[in-house]
Amino acid sequence: MARALRFFELNTGAQIPSVALGTWQADPGVVGYAVATAIKVGYRHIDCAQAYGNQEEIGAVLKKLFDDGVVKREDLWITSKLWCTDHDPEDVPKALDKTLKDLQLDYLDLYLIHWPVSMRRGSVGFKSENLTHPNITNTWRAMETLYESGKARAIGVSNFSTKKLGDLLEVARIPPAVNQVECHPSWQQPKLREFCQSKGVHLSGYSPLGSPGTTSLKSEVLKNPILNTVAEKLGKSAAQVALRWGLQMGHSVLPKSTSEGRIKENLEVFDWSIPNDLFPKLFEIEQARLVKGSPFVHETFGAYKTIKELWDGEL
Repeated sequence: MARALRFFELNTGAQIPSVALGTWQADPGVVGYAVATAIKVGYRHIDCAQAYGNQEEIGAVLKKLFDDGVVKREDLWITSKLWCTDHDPEDVPKALDKTLKDLQLDYLDLYLIHWPVSMRRGSVGFKSENLTHPNITNTWRAMETLYESGKARAIGVSNFSTKKLGDLLEVARIPPAVNQVECHPSWQQPKLREFCQSKGVHLSGYSPLGSPGTTSLKSEVLKNPILNTVAEKLGKSAAQVALRWGLQMGHSVLPKSTSEGRIKENLEVFDWSIPNDLFPKLFEIEQARLVKGSPFVHETFGAYKTIKELWDGEL
């Protein structure tokens, strides 16, 4: 009998649901339908961010679902993220309050620093001249205060390399519960994953299907012949195998879809497993990072002159 792997335990003791609906690049007007559909078919984890520009619509849908008795707030796990323009310690609580207002919630289950990057307060978009030098220690102190207030029941980071996570762990009073990063069979992150496991930090994988629906990322993850061979042998889709791979590696996974059929399919990963004779084949897949973070790199502005510096060589 396959281990379902429906939850993973965080260093706070909380149980994070292992499959979330991702909402990055889910357009306003579409994202609300996707969230409502997902919750109705059984998702209990929604991954949001201020930067996605769709939290107000998600909040309206959540309120209706709560009011209609479809689901209770305490049965959902809602994650959101602090954007790069709000890193100043006095701006961190204001940013969380704005997110809570948009989502119509009293608390978040998880609040993450979205990138180890800071930008000028109030700036919009990705203009290089708005990049500033982050002080992650000071920003994290403000995140710790939010955790102690109860408004964020767990805190963590996103897009942190092994080195940046290690540097934070050295100064953190409250260690991050999660590092949310790109992770899928074509970008498996073994060094970072091992480091997270050794430090009790849960790795959460965004773009677990390689973001096939995005225009900005040219991804062939789901077309990979090794992945498809394994999927055929199991009678599953390539997407289901990619997600189940993440669960068996110990990650939560955040697939984004706005199609009802795929939203359902992506949740059908609990009552079967990739067997021991096929699992190692997935480690043979050629590796390539999709999300490079290029807008955060500049020779003059900000902290990182090269993509290599941003990721500390983890390319």
